[in-house]
Amino acid sequence: MITNELKSQVDKIWETFWTGGISNPLTVVEQFTFLIFIKSLNTAQIKIDKQKRLNPNIKDIFSDEKQHLRWDNVATLSAQNMFDVFQNDMFPFIKTLSHDQSAFSTYMKDASFLIPTPKLLQKVVDMVSKLNLEDKDIKGDLYEYLLSKLATAGTNGQFRTPRHIIKMMVELMLHNTEITNDFKIYDPACGTAGFLINSIEYIKENRSEVLDDLTISEFENLFYGNDFDTSMARIASMNMMLHNISGANILNNDALSKFDIAEENKYDLVLANPPFKGSLDYDEIAKPILDVAKTKKTELLFLSLILKSLKVGARCAVIIPDGVLFGSTKAHKEIRAEIVANNQLDAIISMPSGVFKPYAGVSTAIIVFTKTDGHKNDKAWFYDMQNDGYTLNDNRTECEGSNIPDILQRFKNLKNEENRKRTEQSFFVPISEIEENDFDLSINRYKTIVYEEVNHEKPAKILEDIKTINEKISLGLDELEKMIDVD
Repeated sequence: MITNELKSQVDKIWETFWTGGISNPLTVVEQFTFLIFIKSLNTAQIKIDKQKRLNPNIKDIFSDEKQHLRWDNVATLSAQNMFDVFQNDMFPFIKTLSHDQSAFSTYMKDASFLIPTPKLLQKVVDMVSKLNLEDKDIKGDLYEYLLSKLATAGTNGQFRTPRHIIKMMVELMLHNTEITNDFKIYDPACGTAGFLINSIEYIKENRSEVLDDLTISEFENLFYGNDFDTSMARIASMNMMLHNISGANILNNDALSKFDIAEENKYDLVLANPPFKGSLDYDEIAKPILDVAKTKKTELLFLSLILKSLKVGARCAVIIPDGVLFGSTKAHKEIRAEIVANNQLDAIISMPSGVFKPYAGVSTAIIVFTKTDGHKNDKAWFYDMQNDGYTLNDNRTECEGSNIPDILQRFKNLKNEENRKRTEQSFFVPISEIEENDFDLSINRYKTIVYEEVNHEKPAKILEDIKTINEKISLGLDELEKMIDVD
């Protein structure tokens, strides 16, 4: 767990970047990331120095000519000298590290040094020097805390799916899933790699048998991500590396336009919150994706992409805007029909509209399905989440009454849901009924609303009460008038 002291240190570094002239929170995270990486290279070289006593053939990160670039050396320089070294030597050097085993190193070749002044650089280098980056668990938690600040830093909040929602989806999918050495977990729009990181943490904390059965390299090879933005791919790779996944499989591709045939039928589990808003021209979209449903809408295109990416028998939990559940366009109906009639729809979890506040008020749902060879389910489970454990206003403060524990408990014991009525918070709906309703997947289509009967007084009695009230008002006015006349 990250300590309050470490949080305070990160907060101060963040504030120093902002007051020093870097106002874009994503740029702050990126520059902070570079400094963490550079400091980590020094730590790695210290380990190599020790290993070379037994094996002199181990390759150094820093050659004799590059020793001046080690963190311990640059951290002691004057502000201007440090700035010159970072700008002229350090960043050109780290861009050459793509041969390193880390995916993060690959993305460093596009790194840009954006710290504007020598004074700011010296300040943040001094502060980063004081961070505890030796403990791998603490290092990962520290970075997660840094990334969480994107969610409170203005318009870049859309990069972050609320962590408690991610954790719920990960547990829904991984609590009893068989994980072998060729299992692959994928997020096609991974952002900061939140779904992958939480999958790593869940397996480590709850699936010890998986760690016993797999080698380190096999475990690392469970996790795959993609993001079209180079900065996000870089940050995701760093996040994975700091959670002990040094060989992270993070790609920097536009998955919708450059869908490779090698990606078809590849993954065993998809966990995702793809972009909701946006559209592409048809000529920008890979043909295999359009084969599922011809559309320009990114939320539908990503569902098509996921269907193509999953192996037969593989599962998916993905966040979608409510419009996907009931949209009336041909493409909306086609994608729903594909999931419901040609695959296995497992669950629809409707979420309250405030989950993504203060950045978006759109209502969303989690759709859970299994890819099959044409086999469909007899019924699908619906749950009406009304409380996610946080207030649904812009402040999003913790509150009591979260439905998440109930969702997890019920999903893990679906046999007990068989006799639930549609007046309750969760219930089953036959697939045949969904097909009859044009594949509408909105919970309100099937939920029965119970209206409380209200008994009103008879009109004559109401009129009598009004007359009585008016008489009292008239008497009060008469008394008030007499008091005024006396004065």
